[in-house]
Amino acid sequence: MKAAWAGIGSVSALALVASAGLAFAQSDDLVAAAKKEGQLTVIALPHDWCGYGTVIDGFKQKYGLTVNELNPDAGSGDEIEAIKANKGNTGPQAPDVIDVGLSFGPSAKADGLIQPYKVSTWSEIPDSAKDPEGYWYGDYYGVLSFEVNKDIVTKSPEDWSDLLKSDYANSVALAGDPRASNQAIQGVYAAGLSKAGGDAAKAAEEGLKYFAELSKAGNFVPVIGKAASLAQGATPIIIRWDYNALADRDTLKGNPNVDVVIPKTGVVAGVYVQAISAFAPHPNAAKLWMEYLYSDEGQLGWLKGYCHPIRFNALAKAGKIPQDLLAKMPPAEAYAKAVFPTLEEQNSAKAEITKKWDSVVGANVK
Repeated sequence: MKAAWAGIGSVSALALVASAGLAFAQSDDLVAAAKKEGQLTVIALPHDWCGYGTVIDGFKQKYGLTVNELNPDAGSGDEIEAIKANKGNTGPQAPDVIDVGLSFGPSAKADGLIQPYKVSTWSEIPDSAKDPEGYWYGDYYGVLSFEVNKDIVTKSPEDWSDLLKSDYANSVALAGDPRASNQAIQGVYAAGLSKAGGDAAKAAEEGLKYFAELSKAGNFVPVIGKAASLAQGATPIIIRWDYNALADRDTLKGNPNVDVVIPKTGVVAGVYVQAISAFAPHPNAAKLWMEYLYSDEGQLGWLKGYCHPIRFNALAKAGKIPQDLLAKMPPAEAYAKAVFPTLEEQNSAKAEITKKWDSVVGANVK
């Protein structure tokens, strides 16, 4: 579990990356070319995910481009399929860029679905979080947590084993379909890692068994958990990235009260990566979008959305992170046990979970 991600597990454990002190750099030619294209098409970017609403608005205001937003609630697998389905299409259904789970980056490259581009702050992205040729690159990360509706659930679960208790009957949901959503796949993996005592080789198998047990106990709700379903009481507990759960806490404003719990074991951190479609109808707008996301402004936008920006170390070293943003994050010690699955571990787990979910768990999540 440590090989590919040693040293970047939490704010407190982050090893400072050498900073060249690069500010937001972009060329007038790129800006002009992007404005000539006039539009950027994105996919699977909910506005409450990692502060995306503010980030998208910032990009539009800065450059005056139209941002065409496709299917905000799609999963990483859906994004890949959207590229495949629109290879020869230059219309509004063809995504220019994708934001997907780490394991989807290398597979998209292998399938010839993405093109290389290195942003101006490339050197400040850890080598372990990017393709050396620039086909995909990590942008932010978080850990899986339990988002709890405290108006319904009086005692919050503290660990994965707690979710199996009768106290949480008909209460627990994933934030996606584990046959397609990276977030949901990682949720199954995290539960399995806890059950397997940290043994990554057994995490997928044990995760499937765990959810089969959770479903048999009547605790698993086969509904994609969202802020609305949490508030309505349909999914009182959602297994969700911490940044999504914290954003919901703000959005719901105490109606209901939301508790965000990072489990004691099976704390899995996930990196999401950006890439440009190999068939992007607006390639210059796509490149300008990447420059914006990896600029100081874009990276601090992730922190405002409760995500750990990939350039966190360089920004911290340069004294560019406002303390009020750090104060809103969970304490660093909550992330102390976070583990970053290697690409090999993620690919293996994804293959097993997506293939065997129906036969082992048999719950049609939708």
